[in-house]
Amino acid sequence: MINPHGGQLVNRVLKGGAKEKVLDEKTELFEIEVNQQREKEIENIATGVYSPLEGFLVQNDLDNVVNSKRLSNDLAWTIPIILDINNEEANKISIGDTVRLSSDGHFIASMEVEDKYKFNKKELAEKVYGTVDTRHPGVAGAFKLEDILLGGKINLVDSSESSYPKYHLSPAETRKSFEDRGWKTIVGFQTRNVPHVGHEYVQKTALTFVDGLFINPVIGRKKSGDFKDDVILETYRVLIDNYYLKERAMLAILQTEMRYAGPREAIFHAIIRKNFGCTHFILGRDHAGVGNFYPPYAAQEIFEKFPDLGISPLFFPSFFYCRTCGSSANDKTCPHAPTQNLECPDPEVRVEFSGTKLRDILIKGERPPPEMIRPEVTDVILKWENPFV
Repeated sequence: MINPHGGQLVNRVLKGGAKEKVLDEKTELFEIEVNQQREKEIENIATGVYSPLEGFLVQNDLDNVVNSKRLSNDLAWTIPIILDINNEEANKISIGDTVRLSSDGHFIASMEVEDKYKFNKKELAEKVYGTVDTRHPGVAGAFKLEDILLGGKINLVDSSESSYPKYHLSPAETRKSFEDRGWKTIVGFQTRNVPHVGHEYVQKTALTFVDGLFINPVIGRKKSGDFKDDVILETYRVLIDNYYLKERAMLAILQTEMRYAGPREAIFHAIIRKNFGCTHFILGRDHAGVGNFYPPYAAQEIFEKFPDLGISPLFFPSFFYCRTCGSSANDKTCPHAPTQNLECPDPEVRVEFSGTKLRDILIKGERPPPEMIRPEVTDVILKWENPFV
């Protein structure tokens, strides 16, 4: 089994006497209320999804991540995992304190405060997202952060009930499942969309070369226009039930928010799947992108800078369905595709796997062609009056 990022799977989940001790002392600890997104970050840290992180980034690590895409120990890490607090809270907290982190008044974790510091929101936005344009959802979120950050290790005391407990697995659980299935090589697939035929083609192509496929949709906050979590999960369930070998495909969720950080988020997503136990990771043309903020294939090209990542990326070009070929294809495999110098003689020959086009068809209440998306998947989507966030 592949080693987790950093060599060891982090476990910051308190149990037994250690948990009872913290619960007994909770009224003595200063309380910080966190939102649902931060609550999921805490759980991801504690259960090893974000290994090797044991808590929220201290200033030295944040500076390195922002400027060098690495932690201060030179281990690859590209996305800031931070806890912001307001000035009033900051004035009541000192380095060395232990605080309690709560969500809706429910005590979820303790935190050992190792650092308390200010940060430059504009610099963070520009270097992480490549822009300061607030039309970018990640940038908009960065500018809404409070002024002070706390860094330090966390200990998970309790977590909220998952909306999808059957599919909510920790890295320790996915690794055991892979071993039980006899999988030694596993390809991970990140998604925030319902599956179209192009996704299926890429997944099955990758599966040809490994033992198992790990489909790992993001369940959490997304931008307006993305598909709802329930829709994504249900469409994948019906696709797997009808078109995949049960012993070769596994579905589990990743509870986090999309950041739309393009190349940086592609590295981050690969690290997470490495922690889940994947040996390979699928990357398409515009992984984790949004709008036109990142050049085509930038999310693939960044992997050249991380030869030490420890998980093998599998790069795929843009795909379409060619009615003449009768299959999914790309510009390297299909002679009927248009090139820069030659227009396709029949534009209806090519069916583009376009998320925008798919949404437009669905908004009109129409059925997408079966060359674009499986009829069973369409049936699930059309059950929803509004399948979008």
